Amino acid sequence: MHCGRFLNAPLTRRQLLQRSAGGFGALALAGLHADVARAEQSSSSGRSHFAPKARNVIFLYMDGGPSQVDTFDPKPRLQAEHGQPFKMRMEPTQFNDNGLTLGSPWKFAKHGQCGMGVSELFPHVAQCADEMALIRSMTSEFSEHTSANYFLHTGAGIQGRPSAGAWTIYGLGSESQNLPGFVVLNGGLIPPGGIDNFGNGYLPASSQASLLRPRGEAIANVASREQVAAQIDAKLNLRRRLDGFVAERFAHADPIESAIANYELAFRMQAAVPELTDLSSETAATKKLYGLDAEFEPTRTFAAECLLARRLVERGVRFVELTCPAAAGVDRWDQHSKLIPGHRDNARAVDQPIAALLMDLKARGMLDETVVWWSGEFGRTPFAQGSDGRDHNPFGFSCWLAGGGVRGGTIYGSTDEYGYKAVEDRVEMHDLHATLLHLLGIDHERLTYRFSGRDMRLTDVAGRVVQGILA
Repeated sequence: MHCGRFLNAPLTRRQLLQRSAGGFGALALAGLHADVARAEQSSSSGRSHFAPKARNVIFLYMDGGPSQVDTFDPKPRLQAEHGQPFKMRMEPTQFNDNGLTLGSPWKFAKHGQCGMGVSELFPHVAQCADEMALIRSMTSEFSEHTSANYFLHTGAGIQGRPSAGAWTIYGLGSESQNLPGFVVLNGGLIPPGGIDNFGNGYLPASSQASLLRPRGEAIANVASREQVAAQIDAKLNLRRRLDGFVAERFAHADPIESAIANYELAFRMQAAVPELTDLSSETAATKKLYGLDAEFEPTRTFAAECLLARRLVERGVRFVELTCPAAAGVDRWDQHSKLIPGHRDNARAVDQPIAALLMDLKARGMLDETVVWWSGEFGRTPFAQGSDGRDHNPFGFSCWLAGGGVRGGTIYGSTDEYGYKAVEDRVEMHDLHATLLHLLGIDHERLTYRFSGRDMRLTDVAGRVVQGILA
C-alpha cells in the first residue's frame, strides 16, 4: 500500500535486527575462518605471489650481538696484530672505551665440502656447514640494542611497527587450526625493546606473536580438557539455552551461531598446547641429540626450544622465533667485558640444540620447506673495549640461513681484513627481509598494508633479494 509518495516500510527496524541477528554470527565466523582460508590459498600458491620454496621460518635470535670475528668470520690479520694499536679509523662506538686490536681467543677450522671457516665455539653447528648459507657482509643502521632490535625484527628502528613474523602471517595466514601462526618461544631473555619486537603494529591483531615457555607451563592457565571439563559443560549448556531462547522468540536462529565458540583459538589451544609440549612421544635418541639431558642448564632450555620449534612447524605454525635462554651467570651475547666466558657460555647453550634441529629437520624431510635463520642485531668490534670485551659493531657482521630454497655451503660477501666493515656484496636488513619473504613465495614490494595514508611494507622503500644465496 502507499499513500502519496510514501511506501510502507517492508520491515520495521526491530524486525530487521531480529531477522538479521544470525547474520552477525556469520560475520564473526567469516573472520574466524579467514586465517584458515588464507592458509589454504597459500598452500596452493593462491595467496603467494609465486611458488614458494619454504612454508615455515624458524628464527634463532641471538640476543645481544655475537662477535663475527669469534664465530663465523676468521681474520688472520686480526690475529697477527693482536695487542697492537688498531690501524683503521675507528667509528664512534656505544661506550667509546676503545682499546687495542683484539684477536680471537678461539681457533678456526674449515668444515664441510664447502670449506666454511667456523670457530671452535660451534663444533656441532660446524658439522652442518654444507646446509648453511653464511652471509659475512650483514649491516645494520643502528648500534644501540633497542633500535637495532626493532630494525632486525620489523625493518624500522622505532617502536610499534609489525615484525617479520606478523607480516608473514598477514601475507600467508596460518596452516594450523589449533595453534597461533606466529609463536615466540621465550627462553627467558626478552630482548631490549620488549615484546614490541614481536608485535603486529598496525596489522590485524591476529598476526601478532603468542609467547610460549619451553619448560614448565607453556602458557599460564592453559589446562587440559580433563581439568576444565566441568567449565566446558557449563558453557555448552549455557549456549544451548541461549540458542533455544533465540529460536523460541524469533524463529530465525541460525545453526551457525552454535559453531562460533568452537572456532575460538584460545579454546582450541587448551587441548593443543599440552599435547605440543608433552615430549614423552619423542625417542630417547632424539632427546639426547638435542641435549635435553645436558649438564649445562641453558643448553637444556634451548634444547627444549629447538625441539618445540620442530614440533610447532610440524603442526603448521608458520613462523617460530626462539629467544636466548636465561640462567645464572649467563647473559646475552653482549660482552663489553669478559668476552671469553660470555661467548663461551652462550655458544655452549645453543650449539648442540641448533645442530640437532638442522639434522632432525633434514632427517624428517622438513628442512627443504623450513627456513632456519640465525642472527643477532649487530656484531662486535675487532678492537677491544677496555681490555677484554668488544663494543657494538653494525658495519659488518655475520648471519646465516639454512633450509627451504637456500643454497647450502655458500659463503656470501665479506668484511675487510679486520672483520670491521662489509666491503663485498654488502647486505642490508631490508635485503635480508626481502629474501626471507621471497623464499616464502612473497614479493616484498607487493605485500603492503594501507596505514596512515600510505602503503606500508616490511622493507619500507628498499630491499633486494640476495640471489647469491638461493638454490
